[in-house]
Amino acid sequence: MASLGMYSWTTGIKKRVFVRVANLEKENEKRVEIAEKVKNSKVVILGGTGRVGGSTAIALSNLCPDLNIVIAGRNREKGAAMVSKLGNNAEFAEVNIDDREALEANLTDADIVVHAAGPFQQSENCKVLEAAIGTKTAYLDICDDTSYATRAKSYMNKALEANIPAITTGGIYPGLSNVMAAELVRTAKLESEGELERLRFYYYTAGTGGAGPTILATSFLLLGEDVIAYNKGEKIKLTPYSGMLSIDFGMGIGKKDVYLLNLPEVKSVHEVLGVPTVSARFGTDPFFWNWGMIAMRNLLPKEFLRNRSKVQQLVQLFDPVVRAVDGTAGEAVSMRVDLECSDGHNRIGIFSHKRLSKSVGISTAAFVLAILEGSTKPGVWFPEEPEGIAVEAREVLLQRASEGTINFILNKAPWMVETNPKELGFGIYS
Repeated sequence: MASLGMYSWTTGIKKRVFVRVANLEKENEKRVEIAEKVKNSKVVILGGTGRVGGSTAIALSNLCPDLNIVIAGRNREKGAAMVSKLGNNAEFAEVNIDDREALEANLTDADIVVHAAGPFQQSENCKVLEAAIGTKTAYLDICDDTSYATRAKSYMNKALEANIPAITTGGIYPGLSNVMAAELVRTAKLESEGELERLRFYYYTAGTGGAGPTILATSFLLLGEDVIAYNKGEKIKLTPYSGMLSIDFGMGIGKKDVYLLNLPEVKSVHEVLGVPTVSARFGTDPFFWNWGMIAMRNLLPKEFLRNRSKVQQLVQLFDPVVRAVDGTAGEAVSMRVDLECSDGHNRIGIFSHKRLSKSVGISTAAFVLAILEGSTKPGVWFPEEPEGIAVEAREVLLQRASEGTINFILNKAPWMVETNPKELGFGIYS
């Protein structure tokens, strides 16, 4: 069982601070206490044979060994291998997410379905959510696509009629980053006399973060999308993988170059939390991968980058090289969320972990448990909405999701956590 390391929490009207430091070399997450009625819940994980879905299954199994976990996917051999890692309470179900009947058959007696079968870009339907509503099964997806998330939200009335809770864009980023943003905004409204001005998401992973072909496909597909951002309340379009900034991710990560990408949390945070200026950036290591992304954006037509089948072919071409580089680059991940107010009240949150492939599973598992425990109201919600993750449930979710981090802080001034704050410069909007 992993050591909790040091964890301090100061609560009250004036301040709420999270600090998390832990030993990452331990492999097992800390088991958590959950309500008796939740312990034997049945969790179906679509895409459970993949990197993200598999990581979620392992995290759930370690956190709550009594859960009944169904690994749902198309590859029986991979499914059997995953089940063997999970113990007696796990099983495999051969499911194609495009087969509505098969989906509903496997969700009939499930308590929650986790949709981790990405990429979500260029997807034309929400069949898993439809099946969840049809079988009255709680729902969570790890969608990282603005169009898909908007489409999922359009099922609000149907989810309300079925009386099921559903969260779209859960997971690590988006997902955990949205909850961090919500807490920064909530506390700013208590502490600051100024107006909310700007919120920016910064993300970094080393290589593909150990997440494999799916994250590679997602990255390529995002190069074919205009970046939607907001500047003083105005919706604007920007060029993907442009607007580079050098951002300090603090202890264990340091400064990294990040670039604009079209991510769903930008739109949802602008609309839900009422922040007038919002943007998101992403960067990776080694540095030449960033150059490669810029070259692809410039050389390949948007029509190519928006075609899922062509992008999958491109992924297959690059995959051997990426895996080789990943072996030396590692798979560290870091998120930084910055909030600025008109009175100079500037606060940030940072989440850093040595292994994205592990932390994404822990973060997704934290959302699963929150939904099972009743944090989410019927309807389709974003993580930052109080109906999605209740305000009083955020503390527990963040504590669970931060298991194993090398650095987790929330609600601190930038100069308190940056490695060399005087050298950090921000562009105009950027």
